[in-house]
Amino acid sequence: MRRLPRLARAIREKAIPAWAIPVLTVPLLAGCTATSFSYISKVYVGLPSQVVTIGCKEPYEVYDNRQIRRVLIVSNALREITGCNLNDLRIDPDPDASRVGRFRAAARAYLDETVREECRITGETVFDDMKSEFAYSCAAPIEARGTKVPRLPGRRPGFTTQ
Repeated sequence: MRRLPRLARAIREKAIPAWAIPVLTVPLLAGCTATSFSYISKVYVGLPSQVVTIGCKEPYEVYDNRQIRRVLIVSNALREITGCNLNDLRIDPDPDASRVGRFRAAARAYLDETVREECRITGETVFDDMKSEFAYSCAAPIEARGTKVPRLPGRRPGFTTQ
């Protein structure tokens, strides 16, 4: 950890030009993104998406890893820029302020709709503006792999039912 003081001193003494600071910080930020992508890929690979809607009538994709009791809630970019109420032609005045509540409401609604009302959310990890993971605990034991469990509909682009 002795590099940080040296880096700060180099910046103060103008040994590193100001234009180089963003160039030096991009790899650090990329490392965080790559780490969360790696984690998400490892934990949720092969799980089908399910769709839950909350009060603003907007769908959120849910990936549920029942073996470790964690759900990944995924939004879409348009909703996270404008917030809820896109269907009502109103723009949320502050999408950032409502984001935490909306993701938590989606996780709670998903647990309720999959007959796990007694489960409680015990933790939250925000990966970025469009993805949050929620840990939950339940009194019931973890189901064995392959057990039939209640499911919500998923999203299949281009697939329509007749």
